Amino acid sequence: MRLRLTPREDSYYDLFADSANNLVTASRLLVEIISDGSDREALAEKMRACEHAGDERTHAIMNRLNESFITPFDREDIYRLASNLDDVMDYMEAAADLIGLYQIDHLPKEVVRQVEVLERAAELTAEAMPRLRSMNNLNEYWIEINRLENQADQVYRRLLAKLFGGEYDALTVMKMKEVIDQLEQAADAFEHVANTIESIAVKES
Repeated sequence: MRLRLTPREDSYYDLFADSANNLVTASRLLVEIISDGSDREALAEKMRACEHAGDERTHAIMNRLNESFITPFDREDIYRLASNLDDVMDYMEAAADLIGLYQIDHLPKEVVRQVEVLERAAELTAEAMPRLRSMNNLNEYWIEINRLENQADQVYRRLLAKLFGGEYDALTVMKMKEVIDQLEQAADAFEHVANTIESIAVKES
């Protein structure tokens, strides 16, 4: 394996920014997918393309990590950040796929709130990525992501109460719970991204 003796910092930052921007695209696809009357099959195909693009960026980061002798920050943190971003994409794509596979026509209105939280978290994450270069003005980002994750938890608990409140038959409950579980995992994964960035910023300060 050939190692570079000079850093290629820009490539890492650009790849992280691309990964985060891809999450914004995916979150907006989710907004469309949960809308009544949407062409879910076509949108699910677009979501799969997003997931594939995310995988390619993650692999590019890992390949760069294997080839680079010098990195902009700790190798372990680069790996963690890339993995966390990939996790978010995987959970969102899984939720979209399940909605289509289970042919869930109408989702509880609280699911809209779940997805709105994910969309905002994606936007904030994409906005934060360029600031990794300087490590400046990032604290408001991870504070807001943590607040959003707390909101997501509250919405998730209300959804569980609604699902088990007797309004839905058992099979529908099982299907919907799988979807909202994936959305909740995506919110958790956004917080993991923020926590990793906070850890990087503290080490670099």
